[in-house]
Amino acid sequence: MDHESTDQLLTMMEARVRTYYQLVDGGDIAGLVKLFAQDAVYRRPGYPSMRGRDELERFYREERVIKGGHHTVESMVSSRRRVAVAGSFAGTLRNGQDTTLRFADFFSFGPDGTFSQRDTYFFSPLV
Repeated sequence: MDHESTDQLLTMMEARVRTYYQLVDGGDIAGLVKLFAQDAVYRRPGYPSMRGRDELERFYREERVIKGGHHTVESMVSSRRRVAVAGSFAGTLRNGQDTTLRFADFFSFGPDGTFSQRDTYFFSPLV
């Protein structure tokens, strides 16, 4: 892959990650789930690993302790088929409690450009 093609791939991957945060913050669960491969794996503290779009959709609709809020991407590093994000989140939990925390996300991409894997880490317990 030449330098220009690599730059285009990295730009596409970063745009897809930014789109993910826009969709999750906007409550567009159907849209964000489509960004993941059919057999994608998502690992997040406090939950068993999720596999596939059905489990991801159920998580976002029923299990996620966050009711809503806004992600701020503070930095993003991209390499071949991976994007790492450091950022902050401010929002409300389902129990009505406001929360602000820092997070790190790691996205892996499949050959079709969908997320094949995502790992999330929080700088706060039990979120």
